[in-house]
Amino acid sequence: MSISWEDSYLGKLRKEVGSRMLIAPAVRAVIQDAEGRILFVKRKDNGEWVMPAGGLELHESIMDCLIREVKEETGLELISAKPIAMYTGPNYEYTNGYGDKNKMFAVVFLVEQWPGQLLEETDETSHAQFFALDELPPIPNLYLETIEDLEKYQKYEQIILK
Repeated sequence: MSISWEDSYLGKLRKEVGSRMLIAPAVRAVIQDAEGRILFVKRKDNGEWVMPAGGLELHESIMDCLIREVKEETGLELISAKPIAMYTGPNYEYTNGYGDKNKMFAVVFLVEQWPGQLLEETDETSHAQFFALDELPPIPNLYLETIEDLEKYQKYEQIILK
């Protein structure tokens, strides 16, 4: 079961500070199937296709956050993952749907092992599907940047392994 916005760390903090700029630590999961397709989920709150992701809670490690978010949004059990990118800085400042200003600090993980049954719908998502890179649904630009960074990472990894 998902944590409600009101009960989340960021939700509680917002009650105290209003809508002024906050740093919002988060994770994002890149999950690929055997054909190299990437998993996207469709959010219930805004209808956007996104990678499984979410905010860090108090008393939670970054890996625990990743495990929780992947489970909540996909039903999959995360066994192992490795960090491949981080996003922060002025380009990652945004206003959310509630008018709150956030500065993103996101760590992107490439999920290596993930057994379980992919859920079509969860508390937070209405669809889940693997997409080939040439058949992506409309996605926010930050996910296109994540895919570019994934490709760079995988090319670099191939060079290292040779």
